[in-house]
Amino acid sequence: MAKLKSLIKIEGTLDDLTFYKGTDGYLVRTKGGVSGDRIKNDPAFKRTRENGQEFADSAKAGKLLRRVLRPLLKDAQDSRVTSRLTQHMTRVKNADLTSERGKRNVATGLLTVDGKTQLRGFDFNNRAPLESVLLAEFTLNPTSGEVQIPSFIPAEDIAYPVSATHVSLRAAFVKVDFETRQHKAELSTLINLPIDLTVSNVVLTPAVPTGSGIQLYALYISFYQEVNGVQYPLNNGVFNALQLIEVV
Repeated sequence: MAKLKSLIKIEGTLDDLTFYKGTDGYLVRTKGGVSGDRIKNDPAFKRTRENGQEFADSAKAGKLLRRVLRPLLKDAQDSRVTSRLTQHMTRVKNADLTSERGKRNVATGLLTVDGKTQLRGFDFNNRAPLESVLLAEFTLNPTSGEVQIPSFIPAEDIAYPVSATHVSLRAAFVKVDFETRQHKAELSTLINLPIDLTVSNVVLTPAVPTGSGIQLYALYISFYQEVNGVQYPLNNGVFNALQLIEVV
């Protein structure tokens, strides 16, 4: 793969070259490679097929989690969140030490301590990691999903963009069965506060989701600017944070 440096931007195929637009700009690569039929049937590509099956499971697991958290994720994500989450799901899959090669999966990996560790602390927006946005300590009750931030002072405990006048906080309690693809997410009430020196005891209490599966907890922070009594989101969520704070 190479970058295309030219005043003329091309997309499509020309002779043995394929031109396309990616996240890093306009790119070019050569055509060719092994046929799909050979990869599916040739014994020499058995490892390739196994790797492909496992990668597909990791990608589906990431897609499922993004769908579950969509109400928060839609304005708290970066452009590479899909690939980054798939990478983490692949590490979770690698924690599956019982399934045979080609059948290792995220659901089994998440039954291990190492598998849970690979997701804990994942930031969906790498431009705004939670640790760089929320400067105050918080506690989580894994039974109820309640998040508490005692003696919270927005002007001191939040790293906020200059134009922000208000901050909102929300907690999510999620159950996901990555084998059956069943899931349920519960969100706390959104708490909206002016960014000033007022002290608040923030308590975010989502309902306990029904069903079975892995329990995941997320904390969401978003910023707004108030103009004439109306609050407007800042810059399409560039400064918003969303992190998986715990996986049980």
